[in-house]
Amino acid sequence: MPHTNSAGNISRKIRRPALILATAIALAPALAYLPSALAADGDDKSYSSNRLWASQMQDYATKSLNSDEALSMAAVPLNGPGLDQHINADIPMSPGSIMKVITTYAALEILGPTHHWDTDFLTDGQMVGDTLKGNLYVRFGGDPKLTFERLWATLRELRDMGVNRIEGNLVLDGSYFKVDGGFPAFADNGSNPYAPFLVEPSAYLTNLNLLHFQIRADERGTQAWSTPALSEVVIDNRVTAVPEGPCPARRNFDWQPVVQDGGQVTVRVTGELPQGCRTTAYFSLLPHEQYSASMIRSLLGEMGIIVSGGNQTGTTPETARLVMKTTSPDLVTMVRDINKWSSNVMARQLLLTIGAQNRLDNESDDRVAGIRVIYDWLEKKGIDTAGMVIDNGAGLTRHGRITARQGTKILQHAWNSPYSSDLMASMPIIAMDGTMARRLRNTGMDGEGRIKTGYLENVRSIAGFTRDENNTTWAVVGMVNNDPAWNGQAVLDRILYSLHFQPPTGTALSRSSSGSSSTSIQ
Repeated sequence: MPHTNSAGNISRKIRRPALILATAIALAPALAYLPSALAADGDDKSYSSNRLWASQMQDYATKSLNSDEALSMAAVPLNGPGLDQHINADIPMSPGSIMKVITTYAALEILGPTHHWDTDFLTDGQMVGDTLKGNLYVRFGGDPKLTFERLWATLRELRDMGVNRIEGNLVLDGSYFKVDGGFPAFADNGSNPYAPFLVEPSAYLTNLNLLHFQIRADERGTQAWSTPALSEVVIDNRVTAVPEGPCPARRNFDWQPVVQDGGQVTVRVTGELPQGCRTTAYFSLLPHEQYSASMIRSLLGEMGIIVSGGNQTGTTPETARLVMKTTSPDLVTMVRDINKWSSNVMARQLLLTIGAQNRLDNESDDRVAGIRVIYDWLEKKGIDTAGMVIDNGAGLTRHGRITARQGTKILQHAWNSPYSSDLMASMPIIAMDGTMARRLRNTGMDGEGRIKTGYLENVRSIAGFTRDENNTTWAVVGMVNNDPAWNGQAVLDRILYSLHFQPPTGTALSRSSSGSSSTSIQ
């Protein structure tokens, strides 16, 4: 059975010494994204017995990262000529956000591509004239992306029904998820605890728990506002308008949220903004329950509907009557958002949903249940999960682990899945969109692969499908764990470039370490 260690991770036992990552500082220059640079040190498309593809990639990585253990890689041809390639492929590595590929693929097969989430609005009272006499309950269903716009459209139905007053409380019901003791902490190396990527999952999640701040300058000076507009959040706008000129970057503005007593937050912003320009920022400033209640109340207020009671959390009575509901887009749409833009909170919400939908009677934590379900699903496919640590399903963790060989095995199954097209369509396209939009530009590889990327301090990673000049599609997983890993991206882009223009179809060299492992679970 899964075991929760002191860090709160769900892990699989592995019976071999852990890899000690090299900590030497890598001083090699990052690889420029030009064909000539990417093809350097190996332009010859023929491979002699002493100059083989995996050996070339290993040598380049060793020089760039100052370590022969920093790169783990596996590449497997799926539908044409080619030879499997492995470098340190059986060593568990920190994967970063490529862990989302496992979570989203698992969700497509376990929940089904048409799975959706319902959010219900109910009451225990009666409608009398223009007044709802009773509480308004919001029964959440774990929706990963219950947006401001969808809530506005749903709540507007109350006004269309002729209701302009609710004589009762606004009660939020978050009982859909079970969470026992919270989530393993992520030690972020940044200086912004309110950053969007740090938002945790919750049954009460709405609008990704984010506030969108905007400031615009014109002849009147500067105007600042937030969406949604919440009573608990005040903007202290100290941005000054200056004559027309080039619009400055976001980093030129200093945003300082100050949390006050009573749950109030003042956001002070300073800088200079030319007339005709605007700047924006996203922050997560309030607990989920407070944010969602305040946003719903704010939307109702904009529609002229007054709620006389307070905000509460609780369980919806069985006798409550449904007033209206909103249904999410299907799972395929959610998976696309998760992988294209690497949404941590949506991926974590998806893992909790897998757990909630498959929870056993003796389980009290949907994160743990979701991880158990994914492990069981992988093992039924014959994939050895020894050493794998899923943790939270998003890769936003210092504890997550996977091997490159495990990753390519999963991608091979995904390639043959009934939902392979749905998964592939969700992944960023090389040099075109998502997190790959700016990578491998001007190399002739535009659109030649769908690659999920990963980025953490001292971690860079890729996972996905790329096509070579012979029209063979390869499953590829690459991970760089190094201190620092800043030019690990260049190493991984070199792998993708070489797979495309110089695919190993002749003689190959594998540098994997087989080693025996146990499939038992601690």
